[in-house]
Amino acid sequence: MKIFKLFLFINLIFAITSCSQPKLTYSGKIINQKNLSNLNISNKDNLVSSFGQPSFIDPIENKYFYYSEKTKEDNFFSKKIEYSYIFVFKFDQNDDVIEKKVLNLNELQKSKINNMRTSNQIIERGLIEKIFGGVGTQKVPNTN
Repeated sequence: MKIFKLFLFINLIFAITSCSQPKLTYSGKIINQKNLSNLNISNKDNLVSSFGQPSFIDPIENKYFYYSEKTKEDNFFSKKIEYSYIFVFKFDQNDDVIEKKVLNLNELQKSKINNMRTSNQIIERGLIEKIFGGVGTQKVPNTN
């Protein structure tokens, strides 16, 4: 009976991990190879007709952001982001493209962007200050 349960368990694990087809999941805009090879877009109207409506619009800096990600999941235990991009287009007052950027989020996550840390004055204070720190007069922070 134990051998039968072990055999059934091994077959179940094998079925779960190997018999499924890869599942592709897209997030954001699905940008095809034609759009990627033709990033020489001159104005806002051409951009919207090629890429569609943006994922995010920054009205202050007059920028359009397009987010695109493809994830491949082979089985329950294996999930991989194949690509993850942000396309940024900045416009002037005449809606002409003046700046284009392509950010590869996979590469940004692999590299360490900044190791600077903000100082934490709570750790530097003593036990009594931690307990009674908000009681009494406080110094006003100096911005100089």
